[in-house]
Amino acid sequence: MQHLIPEIQSLGIHVHEEMTGRKGGAGPAEGRAFIVNGIPVSVPIAADYVSKSPFTLRETRSGYCLLKNNTPVLSTIQVVPEPRFYTRFTEDGISYRQIALLHGKDCLATTVLQKCVHWKHAKKCSFCATEASLSNKQTIAEKTPAQLARVARAARDMDGVTHMVLTSGTGDPPGSEISYLAQCARAIKARVHIPLQVQIAPPKDLALIDELKDAGVESIGIHIESFDADILSKVAPAKANIGLRHYEKAWKKAVQLFGVNQVSSFIIAGLGETRTSICWGSEFLADLGVYPFVVPLRPVPGSRLEKAVPPGPDIMKKLYDSIAKILQTKGIATDKIMAGCARCGACSALSTYEKTENKLLFHSARTRFEKSEAFRIRKEIFVHEQGMFDRSDMDKNDSDSIHLVAKQGQKVIGTVRVYRADTGCDHWIGGRLAVEKKYRVTRAGSGLVREAMRRVKKQGCRVFTAQIQEKNIPFFLHLGWKPLGPVVLHFGRPHQEMEADLDLVPEDVLI
Repeated sequence: MQHLIPEIQSLGIHVHEEMTGRKGGAGPAEGRAFIVNGIPVSVPIAADYVSKSPFTLRETRSGYCLLKNNTPVLSTIQVVPEPRFYTRFTEDGISYRQIALLHGKDCLATTVLQKCVHWKHAKKCSFCATEASLSNKQTIAEKTPAQLARVARAARDMDGVTHMVLTSGTGDPPGSEISYLAQCARAIKARVHIPLQVQIAPPKDLALIDELKDAGVESIGIHIESFDADILSKVAPAKANIGLRHYEKAWKKAVQLFGVNQVSSFIIAGLGETRTSICWGSEFLADLGVYPFVVPLRPVPGSRLEKAVPPGPDIMKKLYDSIAKILQTKGIATDKIMAGCARCGACSALSTYEKTENKLLFHSARTRFEKSEAFRIRKEIFVHEQGMFDRSDMDKNDSDSIHLVAKQGQKVIGTVRVYRADTGCDHWIGGRLAVEKKYRVTRAGSGLVREAMRRVKKQGCRVFTAQIQEKNIPFFLHLGWKPLGPVVLHFGRPHQEMEADLDLVPEDVLI
């Protein structure tokens, strides 16, 4: 079943002419929502490439059966029915359907401001058809806070909606839409208590994100779509102009405000990037505490890519398998997300590939608490247990370091830091490896060293060194490190300078 979902999402399903679906808008829009073994799945049904799909529906007494090349592969596949709130109208005759739509099986979604400044300046995203939906009169240009609150209440009461997504075209000037989104969120929260996700582009002034938190928003989407700079400049020039560095600042701030797993970013497979680029970006996000919502390209009518074809199912299966392993090691999972596209999950099969085994986690210190726990453990080891320092082991290098942590469940049990040497950008130094005493049997120490080796190699490091206490030399020799020069005194203790063999870091995990 896990592999069936990528197949129908990439190839589509032939349906009867009477069955219609969404045909425009922002994001992966064309298609119809089905339920496959309890999982909501958005599937293309009307695009040209669907004519070549081997999948069809056969009506049965209890619903529908899914066939592949006329052979049944799923005895029961449910079609998500048209929600009842679509039959409602506002006092001035606007259909509730023009205000918000049901996504998946229980997610309410709306584009609050349907116009985008990037369309006006010919910098629109190639995969987006947000203003095309407006010209087709499928929606209205601006949804008011009162309208959204009323529709949200009706969708919850009539159709069991459990969470809601607010997105928007970029305002003029960019960022001006955020205050209005916050206003809408407040109105919805005053009328109905459901978790909200708001999706935005990173504003120039990142303090604007605070308004969304203050409005009661639980989750936020900050979507980059591709980590290939050349491709992004072609398909989403406005996003490319923002730059990865500013995106990173926005993601970090959002994680501080909303928490790990409550920030997400779309990555679209099929824009021309490599598998390595997608996996690298996914790990970059997951390490920050951001859920990488990887979806296959869904050509949307009215967009520049409306004639494109999604990536094949075999490509998506390999991607999902690789990214699921990344999520497991970083403690990122769909079931922890309170609201939004990643919680809905209908446009991606990633959640079905996620692993739930309780493993040690290794990632950057993503929150103030994780960083303080790392410093606490260091003090416990180097000040109290070993007596290497009188009061604190902190020094000038801490401010420029990447602080990595090991976690068992939600508990931080160890840490190590890495930073660039003054001698050049390709030389990095590791240090302050510390694991709480009762957790040293978990192999957290070796995991932290390997994570540090992977991290610096990804940063372009060619020489990775550390001052190792003499008693720990065998431990590092086992991990592939080699001695440099004689043993010398360092902080009054015998230490050996050692260098990591970065060739031992497998290329297939440099993602």
